[in-house]
Amino acid sequence: MPHEYPSLNDFPPLKNDLLLRAARGEKTERAPVWIMRQAGRYLPEFREVRKSHEFFDICRTPDLATEVTLQPIRRYTGLLDASIIFSDILVIPQAMGMEVLMNPGPSFPDPLNVPADVDKLRKVVDVEKELGYVYKAITQTRMALAGEVPLIGFCGAPWTLFVYMIEGGGSKTYQKVKTWIFKYPEESKALLLRIADVCVDFLVGQVKAGAQLLQVFDSNAGELSPHDFDHFSRPTLVHISTNVRKRLAAENLPSVPLTLFAKGANYALASLAETAGYDTLGLDWLVDPAEARRLVKGKVALQGNMDPNVLYGGRDAIESTVKRMCAGFAVDGGSQAWIANLGHGITQGGMRRLETGCCRRRIYTCVRLKGQAERGDRLV
Repeated sequence: MPHEYPSLNDFPPLKNDLLLRAARGEKTERAPVWIMRQAGRYLPEFREVRKSHEFFDICRTPDLATEVTLQPIRRYTGLLDASIIFSDILVIPQAMGMEVLMNPGPSFPDPLNVPADVDKLRKVVDVEKELGYVYKAITQTRMALAGEVPLIGFCGAPWTLFVYMIEGGGSKTYQKVKTWIFKYPEESKALLLRIADVCVDFLVGQVKAGAQLLQVFDSNAGELSPHDFDHFSRPTLVHISTNVRKRLAAENLPSVPLTLFAKGANYALASLAETAGYDTLGLDWLVDPAEARRLVKGKVALQGNMDPNVLYGGRDAIESTVKRMCAGFAVDGGSQAWIANLGHGITQGGMRRLETGCCRRRIYTCVRLKGQAERGDRLV
């Protein structure tokens, strides 16, 4: 059954637009805060849900996806400036006809081994039919948030999805996917473009359903050399930004901010800021914030970039890292075009539940108290 899109005028008015203003490069009174993977496995509430539901069942059940999306907003009341819909980047390969399991990490029982295997994919992907459950979850979540914070929609970048579809899961060597791009470069580019077209449809549908900002996750970007990034990833990223913007305008939909997180591709920051067509670039922890500011020359906002493992280092490590991060991103003594976040998704780790909760709350509180951090006051 086709998803029934709401009238965007029916959603509750937004009370906190810090994220959207910062993403557009505007100067804000403080840096907005959200955490990649903030809805999910590190929360005890989520682990309770997982006891009785498979991972992808949660993704495919709008009521459950909405509940999990709201869990960190409830737990950290007033400390987060955004929510991100609970889903997974691998719903796109599923929509294209591939089976994906989560046990515990993602695995593809029947990956693409040679270009002829592409014939096993759906030639035409009805994104609304295949991924309408994500749209329904977005609409429900946007209503349930009651305007407290904006809602982020997302997808995986074509290169990162291509990696999973060929490797069959995570990889240490990336030998299979590298074999594809070096042995079958034209076939690789053709499949990457097919994936990009599905991404465009999916992202536009998320805006129609109520998403207020879109993020593209290129988590495996850093596995490519600068030359190969320019040939196999960048063109699809530009294709997405260009065509999403065209479609939003043509369908009279809001021109929502676009964020790109190309993990490990810090060598491309300057050129991505210049030509990729995104409002915000996400940073991992391997680039200094001040250097990133210099490279992008004010053309885009920045997001990031604390190493997630700092959270396990205790109070002093968190405080000193946050202070350095705040100072590095500061412009003219204020928060300008910066969204405070980690440099990758938050990890479950092995910390005791109480200690984990305290550390998570401290990172949110530390960044919100940015002014104190810059003055050198002790953060509480």
